[in-house]
Amino acid sequence: MSSAPHPLLRVRDGHEAKVSYAELLFDLVYVFAVTQVSHFLLGHLSWAGIGQAMLLWFAVWLGWQYTVWVTNWFDPETRPIRLLLFGIMLLALLMAAALPEAFGERGLLFAGSYAAIQVGRALFIRLSLRGQPLAANYTRILGWACISAAFWLAGGFSEGGWRIGLWSVAVLCEYVSPMLGFPLPGLGRSDSKRDWTIEGGHLVERCGLFMIVALGESILVTGATLAHEHHWDSAIVGAFLISFVGSLAMWWIYFNVAVKDATRVIVAAEDPGRYGAYYHYVHVIILAGVIVAAVANDLVIAHPRGHLEPIQAGVLLGGAALFLLGNGLYKRAVYGRFPLSHLAGFAGLLALLPVALHAQPLLAHALVLVVLLAVAIWETRSRPRTAIADAHSPVA
Repeated sequence: MSSAPHPLLRVRDGHEAKVSYAELLFDLVYVFAVTQVSHFLLGHLSWAGIGQAMLLWFAVWLGWQYTVWVTNWFDPETRPIRLLLFGIMLLALLMAAALPEAFGERGLLFAGSYAAIQVGRALFIRLSLRGQPLAANYTRILGWACISAAFWLAGGFSEGGWRIGLWSVAVLCEYVSPMLGFPLPGLGRSDSKRDWTIEGGHLVERCGLFMIVALGESILVTGATLAHEHHWDSAIVGAFLISFVGSLAMWWIYFNVAVKDATRVIVAAEDPGRYGAYYHYVHVIILAGVIVAAVANDLVIAHPRGHLEPIQAGVLLGGAALFLLGNGLYKRAVYGRFPLSHLAGFAGLLALLPVALHAQPLLAHALVLVVLLAVAIWETRSRPRTAIADAHSPVA
C-alpha cells in the first residue's frame, strides 16, 4: 500500500483548514432545500405531515453532512473535488425542487436524486483512493450507501405507508451506520481513531455556516410573510418583530458560548473522529428546531389573533423545544453536562402549553421569545468556558 500523500487530500500542516468558496457556493443550494422543507411542513400541518417533513429533512441533512466529511478530508480547491461538489449541487437542486411532491408523483425523482448523490459521491471517492488507507473506509461507506439507496428507490416506486416505511429504513441505514463503523460482512468495520482523522475546526465552521443558512431562511420567511400581508396593523407588525428577535435569540444561544470551545474539544479528543461525528449528528435536531420555528413565525404573522389549533401550538412550542434540546446535547458534548439554563427553558415552554392553546397567538409567540431570551442571558452570564468536558468520551 502506498504511503505517499494523495493529491486530492487536504494538507495537514497544523493549521486549521479554511472553508473554500466552492463550499460556500455549495451551501447556497441548501438555502433552497431548507426553504422547501419549511414550506412543505407549513402546507402539510398535521401529525402525518410532521412525520413526512422529518424524513425529508433527514434526506436534506444527510446529503449535506456526508459531503462535509468529504471536504474535511479532501481539498475542494482541487479540480476533481470541485467538480464533484458542482455535480452534487445539481442533483441536490433537483432533489429540492422535487421535495414538495416527494410523497406524491415526484417521489421517485426525489429518491433517485438523493440516492445518486450518496452513491455517486462514495463511488467517486472510492475510485480516487486506490492504494490509500481511506479506501477501505470508503468501500464500507459505498456499501451502506447502496443499501440505503435500495430502500430509497423502493420507496419511490411505492405509495402511502410503504413509501414512508421504506424511506424510514433508508434514513436509519445512513444515520446509524457511521456510529457503528459502517460494518459489512467480510469487510469489518471502520476504526474512527484510524480512519476518521478529521480537522475539527473545519467541521465546527461548516456546522456554523449551515446554522446561518437555516437562520437566514427563517428571516427570509419572516420578511416574505410580512410582505404578503395587505394590511399591516399593530398585531402583524408585532408578530414580525417578535419573529425577528427570536431568530437573533437563536443565533445568540448557538454562537455565543460553545462554538468557541468546540474546535478545541474535538482536536484534544482521544478519538476525534467519533467525537466529531457525535458533534455533527446532534445538529440535525438544532436545525430542525430552526425550521419548525420558521413555520411558527409564518403562522403567527399571518394570524396573530384568534386561537391556535393544537397542532399549531405544538409547532410554536416544538420549534423552540427542539432547538434547546439540540443545543443542550451539543453543549453536553463540549462541557460534559446538559446546561441548567436549557432545562429551565424546557420547563418554561411546558408551562406555556395551556397559554398557547387558549391565548392569542401573538401573546404565546411573545412568551416563547421571553423563554429563549432568558436562556440566552442565563447562559451568557454563567459562561461555562472553564468546564471543558473530558474529550475522551463525547457521550459521557
